[in-house]
Amino acid sequence: MLILIAGPYRSGTGDDSEKMAANLKALEAPSYALFKAGHVPMIGEWVALPVWHAAGGKAIGDDLYEEIFHPVAGRLLALCGGVLRLPGASKGADNDVRIANERGIPVWYRLEDVPGCG
Repeated sequence: MLILIAGPYRSGTGDDSEKMAANLKALEAPSYALFKAGHVPMIGEWVALPVWHAAGGKAIGDDLYEEIFHPVAGRLLALCGGVLRLPGASKGADNDVRIANERGIPVWYRLEDVPGCG
């Protein structure tokens, strides 16, 4: 399955690039375990960041950022077989879970609950 890993990226960082990088690293932490279980891990920022840069994005939270970041996750969810929701406050991740629930896509809150990872 393609599994979206959802959790805090920008939330709680005050747009500090080092804190955001640490959040991205935390999002990436379960990716190898998902891969070893036969899944393809996906993080919205892996897609959104290069698109934002290519479009000329300059400042976190600018209009272009808002145009790209949350819609990317919605589009990815059309392809995903599940969502792994990591701990931490995140409007974006909460929105990913809402969309997944509306579409009947499974949401797991612990890596060991993902098929093949337990």
